Amino acid sequence: MTDDITEDSSKKVENRDTISVDYVGKLEDGTVFDTSVKEAAIEAGIYTQMRNYEPLTFTVGACQMIAGFDEGVVGMKVGETKTLKILPEEAYGEYDPELSRELPVEAVTFTPEVGMQLATDTGLRGIVTEVGEKSFVIDFNHELAGKTLIFEVTVVSMEA
Repeated sequence: MTDDITEDSSKKVENRDTISVDYVGKLEDGTVFDTSVKEAAIEAGIYTQMRNYEPLTFTVGACQMIAGFDEGVVGMKVGETKTLKILPEEAYGEYDPELSRELPVEAVTFTPEVGMQLATDTGLRGIVTEVGEKSFVIDFNHELAGKTLIFEVTVVSMEA
């Protein structure tokens, strides 16, 4: 007898279960922003060779995932596919304008460019969103802050 219960199709996902899922993450307009499925990444034009496209393994309820994803898989069974609509407060939070800062160009030792990603000494990450002659704006909000996320999730396996 084995502890692997992937064969028990009646077992539903509960908190503290370790599961593996395939997923496709989209914005409300249908734009795919992340996926564990190689074919979906290729189709969406976001495929990168630097990534392994394989099911995502995590422990449900262990704060390894955004809250809405964690809660959304509870009750699913191996082989089941479900669409999760996750509002900002259950994902990366609302967009906070206070996290967007204007800095003088002379405060940095490089030439800022729109789209450039920067990190502070404390590990805070931001993206340059505007560049002027004397100043630039860096936004420290998560890139998905304020967005409703749609995930197509399939439970691939579950450990006991």
